[in-house]
Amino acid sequence: MPHLTTFGEIMLRLSPPDKQRFSQASTFDLVYGGGEANVAASLANYGIGATFVSRLPDNCIGDGALRFLQAKSVNCDHVVRGGERLGIYFIEMGDMQRGPKVVYDRSHSSMVSLVPGQIDWEAAFQGSDWFHWSGVVPALGQAAADECLIACQTAARMGLTISTDINYRAKMWKYGKHPREVLPAMVEYSDIILANDFDAEFCFGLQLPKTDASKDVAADHKAFLAAGKAFMKRFPKLKKVIATQRQSHSASHHSWSALLYDGKQLITAPTYELTHLVDRVGGGDSFVGGLIYGLMTWPDNNDKALHFAVAASALKHSVFGDLNRVRLKEVKQFMKGNASGRISR
Repeated sequence: MPHLTTFGEIMLRLSPPDKQRFSQASTFDLVYGGGEANVAASLANYGIGATFVSRLPDNCIGDGALRFLQAKSVNCDHVVRGGERLGIYFIEMGDMQRGPKVVYDRSHSSMVSLVPGQIDWEAAFQGSDWFHWSGVVPALGQAAADECLIACQTAARMGLTISTDINYRAKMWKYGKHPREVLPAMVEYSDIILANDFDAEFCFGLQLPKTDASKDVAADHKAFLAAGKAFMKRFPKLKKVIATQRQSHSASHHSWSALLYDGKQLITAPTYELTHLVDRVGGGDSFVGGLIYGLMTWPDNNDKALHFAVAASALKHSVFGDLNRVRLKEVKQFMKGNASGRISR
């Protein structure tokens, strides 16, 4: 059975119930979540072996996060313990024309205070075929960035497929480094990157032709294709460049699709209309999980892998919380056009 290893931070997520605003809330709904943990849980949900590597505080809150993932069949044997606290993020869910809001409280978390060398990567990668990291980890601080680079170097030396989701978050890069000073060293080792034309220019300083991607779909595809070619020229190890395509009509209605460039052709996934969506947080992570599953299962069929990823993520938007709780069978039925929402008896 294929096996995935991810590296990142899992956090406590607190959100007011019933789409209340922060100023209205007297209670918060609590779940655990974090990009790389969500990806690992997605793969485990589809029956693929998954290991999550991180650093958690050695207290009952850290225990709760650990047990949460273990209950989802995610291997946590290489989670190291220590540091002061688990990071927290607060999210106010949007509705109609009011968008969601996120407030981070992750300073001095166990992952932020990680000391490079605390993780035995050769042991963590034993039995793994694939390593996934995201741009969230190197955004945490220099120590986390250094550890992520060590992980990429070790994974490449051991022959693992390496994927990354750049996942730029402006609120997180606060330790004095620009993404283009940090990310290229890690992407050098990667085989697959999830990034768009903005990432290419802002995070990597790549020069792209001037296009107006806001006018129509064709212009948007042209901008992505230019970014894909630029990424592959700058990073010769890359085999695939992927980007999701989200058009927000309101907080409750999105159009959802994705693009993949493999150096030869541009592949476009079907577009799903997500109306009355329940929770968009973790939607991108469920896409990444679906993509990795698809590429593991159908390595010679990029079209089918991309379609699976978009379908899986579209269904996840109907589920509260960060994690994808959609069954493999449900995704495959949805890909065939079963989107009626009728009771399954």
